[in-house]
Amino acid sequence: MKAAARKIQRIYLTLTLGNTLAASFIWGINTLFLLDAGLSNFEAFAANAFFTAGMVLFEVPTGVIADGWGRRVSFLLGTVTLAVSTYLYYLLWQSSAPFWWWAVVSVLLGLGFTFFSGAVEAWLVDALRFSGYEGGLEAVLGRGLMVSGVGMLVGSVAGGVIAQATNLGVPFLLRVGVLLAMFVVAFALMRDVGFTPERSTHPLQATRAVLSASIENGLKNPPVRYVMLAAPFTAGVGFYVFYALQPYLLELFGDPRAYSVAGLAAALVAGAEVLGGWLAPRIRRLVRKRTTVLILSSIMSALILVVLGFTRVFWVALVLLALWAVVASAGTPVRQAYLNDMIASKQRATVLSFDSLIGSSGGVVVQPALGRAADVYGYPASLAIGGVIELIAVPFLLASRRQRHQSDQANAPTSTTDVGS
Repeated sequence: MKAAARKIQRIYLTLTLGNTLAASFIWGINTLFLLDAGLSNFEAFAANAFFTAGMVLFEVPTGVIADGWGRRVSFLLGTVTLAVSTYLYYLLWQSSAPFWWWAVVSVLLGLGFTFFSGAVEAWLVDALRFSGYEGGLEAVLGRGLMVSGVGMLVGSVAGGVIAQATNLGVPFLLRVGVLLAMFVVAFALMRDVGFTPERSTHPLQATRAVLSASIENGLKNPPVRYVMLAAPFTAGVGFYVFYALQPYLLELFGDPRAYSVAGLAAALVAGAEVLGGWLAPRIRRLVRKRTTVLILSSIMSALILVVLGFTRVFWVALVLLALWAVVASAGTPVRQAYLNDMIASKQRATVLSFDSLIGSSGGVVVQPALGRAADVYGYPASLAIGGVIELIAVPFLLASRRQRHQSDQANAPTSTTDVGS
């Protein structure tokens, strides 16, 4: 890797670490925070669904900002928006606000995250290509996932411990502080390289153009389309499982106020991300086709969730949770690399944002549905149902594989004994 590419990678890893650290302060306790504010399971996961609905609503408009004003501008707006909406969440908790206020602010939180989705990854890929990097994207994206896992490990453990020592609101204030610090870091380090924004004086016209480009280069491109159509099932179930495990593990542990245990659950997922990011490029050295990795990842994740749904022992549940997270994480950089290699630079942020929109749409439906299942049948049954739902993604991934796009085997191993040839 050339010096310029190494610099781009360092900036990307710095931004990833800071953003994940900020976000993860609340990840281990978010569901507990909502329940403590007086919401039911259904209302808590409905609030999460409004968050993902916000991501669906604003993915395309913020894609206009990323492509029209620059990925740096998009990132800076994201830090400010997320900081403000997180502080509003804290105020709602203090006042035990009614559900609909939570719904409104959750949509704003979703808006904050849409400024990041697609833009940061597109910034990285375009800058790397401009700097002359010709290697496989799995290696760099895998390092990003590892750094993200470290940030999540530190943030989630700290958030759980701090919440137990103080109260459930303090980690939210910590998130606000770190996000504001990341605004300063990004302002100083991040520059759009290898990409020239195309500004428009007509935002509505630009939004229509972006949506049209997303459909043309995304849904109308068969191998990309089928990967996108699998996303609502994998992403929707993933959202639910991550947040449902907090109260579920506390239930198994036997102490509803052991917030540090909830932080431990998020920390296990974080450690699994580090391992998964390390494994991803190594798996690709053994497996010729990227879709093979994605299909196996979905099947294994679904089976683990079904088994987890029948578990009543706390430590066994922790082990299964870690295994589920490793399997899912190992497939993430492979999926990112597969999509990026099928998308032209000019539409990269647009299509990646649209992909995030499609995945988030699954969370809008799946989270409240499984939350209701948890109210009626309990958390174990809801996790098993989630595993069944995730299996629906497999036929779409198989359909993408059948398109035989060259990106499926990009940077593939050359040995004739490779798996998935």
